[in-house]
Amino acid sequence: MGSNRLASATSPYLRQHADNPVHWQEWRAAAFAEARERNVPILLSIGYAACHWCHVMAHESFEDDTVAAVLNERFVSIKVDREERPDIDAVYMVATTATTGSGGWPMTCFLTPEADPFFCGTYLPREQLLRLLAAIDEAWRTREAEVRASGTHIASSLAAATTAPGAAPVDEPVLATAVAQLATSFDDRDAGFGTAPKFPPSMVLEFLLRHHARTGTPMALEMAERTLEAMARGGIYDQLGGGFARYAVDAGWVVPHFEKMLYDNALLLRVYLHWWKATGSPLALRVVEETAEFLLTDLRTEEGGFAASLDADTQGQEGLTYAWTPGQIVEVLGRADGDLAADLLGVTASGTFERGTSTLRLIADPAAPQWFSTVRARLKQARDGRPQPARDDKVVTSWNGLAIAALADAGAVAGRPEWVAAARACADLVLGRHLVDGRLRRSSLARTVGEAAGVADDYGNLAEGLLALHQATGEVRWFEAAGDLLERALSRFAAGDGGFHDTASDAERLYLRPRSGADNAEPSGQSALAGALVTYGALAGSSVHLEAGRRAVAAAGSLAGRDPRFAGWTLAVAEALTSGPLEVAVVGSDDVAAQMNRLVRACTSPGLVLAAGAPDSPGVPLLAGRPLVDGGSAAYVCRGFVCDAPITDVAALARALAAGRPR
Repeated sequence: MGSNRLASATSPYLRQHADNPVHWQEWRAAAFAEARERNVPILLSIGYAACHWCHVMAHESFEDDTVAAVLNERFVSIKVDREERPDIDAVYMVATTATTGSGGWPMTCFLTPEADPFFCGTYLPREQLLRLLAAIDEAWRTREAEVRASGTHIASSLAAATTAPGAAPVDEPVLATAVAQLATSFDDRDAGFGTAPKFPPSMVLEFLLRHHARTGTPMALEMAERTLEAMARGGIYDQLGGGFARYAVDAGWVVPHFEKMLYDNALLLRVYLHWWKATGSPLALRVVEETAEFLLTDLRTEEGGFAASLDADTQGQEGLTYAWTPGQIVEVLGRADGDLAADLLGVTASGTFERGTSTLRLIADPAAPQWFSTVRARLKQARDGRPQPARDDKVVTSWNGLAIAALADAGAVAGRPEWVAAARACADLVLGRHLVDGRLRRSSLARTVGEAAGVADDYGNLAEGLLALHQATGEVRWFEAAGDLLERALSRFAAGDGGFHDTASDAERLYLRPRSGADNAEPSGQSALAGALVTYGALAGSSVHLEAGRRAVAAAGSLAGRDPRFAGWTLAVAEALTSGPLEVAVVGSDDVAAQMNRLVRACTSPGLVLAAGAPDSPGVPLLAGRPLVDGGSAAYVCRGFVCDAPITDVAALARALAAGRPR
């Protein structure tokens, strides 16, 4: 029965292990049937393609014949890509953190043939792993009933303990308190929140910008601006190619962990766009332009989707592609320009990274922008000649939804139709390939769609992206597709308290049904659906959808009140609910309508939605019954479904949008 069975996987991470001597299998019924037939325990290894320590453990252990011999004889070995199967990752992460006090990847769990976890850990060096394998094998052969009982107890205890916290409204006092709580963990020296390592707090920053737009609170804008600037000038941002790394290992944003994830860059693109809208910051606009181009240049697949990530390592070495010495910069630019560029980019003789190399930072804006533009292009061209990190070409539904939203939003606001076109092509691909028999699949690779079912954030983030694309283009098909996805989510993911489970009611049964209201690296499924429901409700004029979004926000209300750092998107959606809905319909196609549309898109109100097109456009509720005025374009401004008289003058529309704004 033994052989490695990963060669045909739709996950590049699994394919990375297809040549291991370990007889890896995917998470399938056949693997568990084999474990039961042989009566052996299961090694479950969970990771992802861009994970540095996953690569280390693979090289040390899973490519080792001695380790493989023990695993193949005494265990059934299963590999899981956490990005392809976030449901499996979630439930075994619960077990890992509960039994060890911490979690991370690679995740290493030992299971009974019935999939109950009885031992969990993360990265294990080769010798430690071999000792553990011997101990577990001995325990299974001599005390099998005891080991099985332990697994059953752990699984049942975790299932019983995993209950949703009580619902609590996220109202104006809670939102104000969240800002005050965030201020207590704000790093006043280096910006961001907490200490090293520092992750980009995308959704918290979105909340702070929305809170400032609604209330004018200076502290909210200051925390957001200082963090956004620190990241944009730091080594976490690719000063040559655009785009952000996953996190900084230090408090000052100097040294990144070099993998670049699609979800980070999609979320950050949108946040920097909203910073630019709020303040007109040239730095914000530059980051928007460069990050959008990074998505289109480095992550876009041949089919028009967006790849999951770029690897942390190049040829097994972190930073090989990205780090520089002063001598390397001089070699490319010559002595005079090289010395100036090294000083500007923080490249020192002693180095800020490893082996005397430095990451690139933009310490201050260059005195000669045109000169720096030329220098940047020359350094980028030289860097392109170096070995490059591998790319995980897997197209994840949820993360592509985030990319659609960011590119559609940014393209419409910044006047970049090519970004909107890229969002449209991506939406066509995901809906055409990932929507199978009316249900979303989680991911695809090239032209092959994976078997894993979509989870809640796939539905929520894709719906959010489609609604942004609808507002950018006026095309009704995106609005209708988003509505269909949300109806399916309401019927299949809803929990009894107004929140949402991560998996559908008819999904594969694991030892517990995962559910999390916490926003970590990306929106939780619950908050993603909440945001999309609120946007759809405003566009559709549907109090039913707005109330469903409000209940989903409240389901995470106790977390938002207790620890706002892990409820950023929930808080951002709550700001939209508190501020809006502010619904604007612009009818007409002349120059006045174009000016009105630009004005509305520049508005920072958290609860604003826009419908633009011809009067009574079929399928667009906000345009129904909204005629031209005396044959000319008009704007209709509604707050909470109560509408003002039609407006035909751009200046008057500006005054209407400003009404109620903080001064």
